[in-house]
Amino acid sequence: MPEQLPIFPLNTVVFPGVTVPLHVFEDRYRSLVHHLLTISDRSLRVFGIVAIREGYEVGRNAPVRSLHRVGCVVQLTSVEPYEDGRFDIEVVGRSRMRLVDVDASGPYLVGTVSVLPDRSTGSGTSRDTAHEAARTLGTFEDYRRRLSALRGDDVLGGPVPRDPEYLSYTLASTCLLTLAERQDLLEAESARDRLVLLRHSLLEEMRAMRAIPSLPATEVARTGWSPN
Repeated sequence: MPEQLPIFPLNTVVFPGVTVPLHVFEDRYRSLVHHLLTISDRSLRVFGIVAIREGYEVGRNAPVRSLHRVGCVVQLTSVEPYEDGRFDIEVVGRSRMRLVDVDASGPYLVGTVSVLPDRSTGSGTSRDTAHEAARTLGTFEDYRRRLSALRGDDVLGGPVPRDPEYLSYTLASTCLLTLAERQDLLEAESARDRLVLLRHSLLEEMRAMRAIPSLPATEVARTGWSPN
């Protein structure tokens, strides 16, 4: 059933299971954080993050078409306040969501959203998904080695989950992809679809590396902080 959640538009895509740090300095999103902190049950301190389709910021009266329709429900997990009212916060993605409508009449955006679970799979499809996970992980390791060689340093290291769903989300947030590519991955309806898209993107990136032996252009757009 649709429900209402505070909405935080960002120039980034957030995935379920992935932890993201955010710097909150704009008044309306300070209000959002203050609202979340009034909720005693920390598991209920949730809001929605959606990527901005056009521009860098969505104003109070901006049309809904400025936002992508598929985003991520996130839970506030830590807060560090500053004396001037800013916050450093950390959130973890919980589930995909579809944005149905937006109300901009209050101190911060509120959206009507529907949760989007990954498409269920039978035993045969599960085996296919596991096979795709192994193929995509192998492609990622090749991509990581090539990128490390270009940079002259080990990059994108560390453990990755073996569960196909969380592997797809982890690689989608880790690899050097454009916002549009990440949005397509978030909108994929199953882990298998996401893994196939990821593998194709990494193969294209490696072809570009061979043609132009320099760092991927998408790296310049990567940042751990939100431009809210």
